[in-house]
Parts: sequence; structure tokens; C-alpha cells
Amino acid sequence: MHKNDQKMPMTATPDWSELSRFAITLARASEAEILPHFRKNAAVDVKSGPIFDPVTEGDRAGERMIRKMIEETYPDHGILGEEYGEKPSRSGFTWVLDPVDGTRAFICGMPTWATLIALTYEGEPRLGVMNQPYVGDLFYGTPEGAWLIYGGETKPIRARQGIALKDATAGTTAPELYRKPKDAAAFSRLQKAARLMRFGGDAYFFAVLAAGHLDIALDAALQSYDIAALIPIIRGAGGAVGSWDGGDPAKGGNVITAGSQTLLDEAIAVMNDAPEPSGPRFRLL
Repeated sequence: MHKNDQKMPMTATPDWSELSRFAITLARASEAEILPHFRKNAAVDVKSGPIFDPVTEGDRAGERMIRKMIEETYPDHGILGEEYGEKPSRSGFTWVLDPVDGTRAFICGMPTWATLIALTYEGEPRLGVMNQPYVGDLFYGTPEGAWLIYGGETKPIRARQGIALKDATAGTTAPELYRKPKDAAAFSRLQKAARLMRFGGDAYFFAVLAAGHLDIALDAALQSYDIAALIPIIRGAGGAVGSWDGGDPAKGGNVITAGSQTLLDEAIAVMNDAPEPSGPRFRLL
């Protein structure tokens, strides 16, 4: 297909099948830019700030390729990327990019990093891709569902339902990321209430939750590009997304996800040290 054939009039109903194919093409193209830097002990730069925040040429090269392809195919679409900032949208569509989510894992040679590609429409994440090219897992979600591509096969995925918090398995990147005392206390309550808490999975925890292998995934102080791609995958698989402090998870912050709305409500209530809510109390997507 010629690249100009893929352009969508601003007034058209979004074609999520066509857009998801393009997003998968972006993920596949970025693999060739990122993988040559993985497990090569490549140079690491550190961004300014109070915490260790590494970046590699793999991060930058991956985002450059994705941005180039978007600008050639959908020039009216906006772009928000971790490495190269924001290009305003002229169409209502904005791509949100994290070329290597989990750069700490990347520089340690651990295959828990991922390329995250989201497409928001009128401010809401509607399409998401999570690609781990070294392992071969590509998860994606749209308003029409969620799927895993592995070994040349595409299969629908579904979040696990009917699990109570006491029986739940949960995952988060690292306990030290809960820096505020209030968040650390909330996390401690959840960890004690759940059956199992695992660490170090980065974005992978959110993807395997959507696939039905984990019940809760959460992280503190996220940026929008850390979570936007994962929201459509979880929602498309029937899971629920929220925040334990009432924020908008699409914008980042303190994000918690679960296989069901019931489990999400139970987890948030425990984190806030409150009785289980009888009705919706938190902004959910």
C-alpha cells in the first residue's frame, strides 16, 4: 500500500484495524534500530534529575524511526515521545511513544523492556502496542479487543476474572519507586493483602495482566508515555484501569490496573485504607 493511501480524513470514523496495522509496522521497524544496542554494553547517558534515569542510542534511534514513519504517513497527527518531545496535533490524533520502556532492564541485559506505542484520539488512549522483540511478544489493543502476536500467530487475549484480592498475584517495577510516604504506605497495605507481589517486570506486568497471567499491575509516578499504550490493551482484554489517588491514569501518575473492576475497587480501597466502595469513586478509563 502506498503511504498516501493510509491517510485518514479528519472527519472520518477512525479505522482501528488499519491504524493498528500501521502501529504494528512502527513497532517492527523500530526493532531494527533498537536490538543492535541490546546486550552490547553500549554507552549509557544519564538524564538530569534526582534519580538514575539512563538513556541509550537504542532509545533515541527507535524513536527517530517511529517519528519519521508517522510524519511521512500521517503528517497531521501529533507526536509525544519520551526522547524528542512533542509535535502538536492538527487532527485530534496523537501518537505517544516510549521506544524503550525499562531502560534500566535494557542496560542490564534483561528482556523485560518494551517498545510502547499509543495512539490517542481526542485525548483518550484508544490504540496501544507493547512490543518485546527479543522475546518475540507483541501485544496490542483497540476498542475492538486485544491480541498477542507470537511465533507468527495472532490470538485474542482476555484478563483473568473472578479473583479476590487475597488470592491475587500482583506486580510492580520496584518498591523504591513509591517515594512519597503516603504512596509507600498504600503500597505496603496492598502487598500485605495480595497473595504474591513480584518486582522488576516494568511494562511486561501490565501486558501479562491483559493476557490473564497476573491479576494486578501498578506503578507510581508514571509519565503518560509509560502507560498510554498499555491502557487500550488492558481495556481491550476486559481489564480495568484506575489510580489510587483519583488522578487520570492516561496522564500517568499513580496507576493501578486489575483483571476486573471488582478487584480494582477492592485494591484501591485497601491502598486508601478505606472500606470497599459500594459504587464508583475513582476516575477510571
